[in-house]
Amino acid sequence: MASTAPLPPKRSIAAEATPDAEAVGWIDKLPPRARAYARLARLDRPIGAWLLYWPAPAGLALAGGLYMDWALVLWFALGAFAMRAAGCVWNDIVDRDLDARVARTRARPVASGAISVRAALIYAVALSAFGLIVLLQLRPFAQIVALASLALVAAYPFMKRITWWPQAWLGLTFNWGALVGYTAITDPAPPMLLLYAAGIAWTLGYDTIYALQDIEDDAMAGIRSSARRLGRHARIGIALFYALSAALLATALYLALPDPLSPLAALPFALHLAWQVMALRPSDSTNALRLFRANHQAGLLLFAATAVVGLA
Repeated sequence: MASTAPLPPKRSIAAEATPDAEAVGWIDKLPPRARAYARLARLDRPIGAWLLYWPAPAGLALAGGLYMDWALVLWFALGAFAMRAAGCVWNDIVDRDLDARVARTRARPVASGAISVRAALIYAVALSAFGLIVLLQLRPFAQIVALASLALVAAYPFMKRITWWPQAWLGLTFNWGALVGYTAITDPAPPMLLLYAAGIAWTLGYDTIYALQDIEDDAMAGIRSSARRLGRHARIGIALFYALSAALLATALYLALPDPLSPLAALPFALHLAWQVMALRPSDSTNALRLFRANHQAGLLLFAATAVVGLA
């Protein structure tokens, strides 16, 4: 059951930076109102946009799209940053009461009262317009695939209330770009599905690391997470998720290019994930945040693996 403790008073001033925000100097120089909107869009936490982005060019590359339509690599970047921002606004609207009970999130603009729910909704719609621009660059079948992701996005904020594995739902959502990127070039095939599955397992690992920061506050607020469910076995669980991700990626690469050397392209990605597991200190929130952010490099290695095979 969620905690019945009284909520902290709402504030009308610009939202403060949350503890996991990155140092982005230009945001602090903005007027208070603009600063709150920048933080609501997570412009001070770009790692989430990168994690949403990398599966899309990976799917494109695996389908041979770096030859056929390389410009989509740039369009997907615009779409990822815009739709991640819109998704975060929606998440903050739904989670505003829960966010107010967790130390890391209580300064978020909607939870703190810096931005009203109505203003946040308008902002989300405006951000989604950039996603529409990207959608129009895709062939019709890929457009349908992309639009199907909206159901996952809409449902995600509610998952932490009904399942111990909201990270799995995030994996379904954040890696949907692999399907969009692949179908932007060709029809669905087993390598696409395996790449998507590899992304889901990868997300289960890195978002469990992220959730380690909030175990105590989440328990008090009644928020469920894979980190809480795994408990003292978190490192083992993360290792298994990462091992599965690397194995699925290697299989996808082999099916895309049946050559004994193809799976080796997944080795740098696998080694990076192994380093994260070895470096992890589950009780150290600073360590968890650092390793979570390192998945920007893991995503780049994922894309590189698919690019090597797709260009071969």
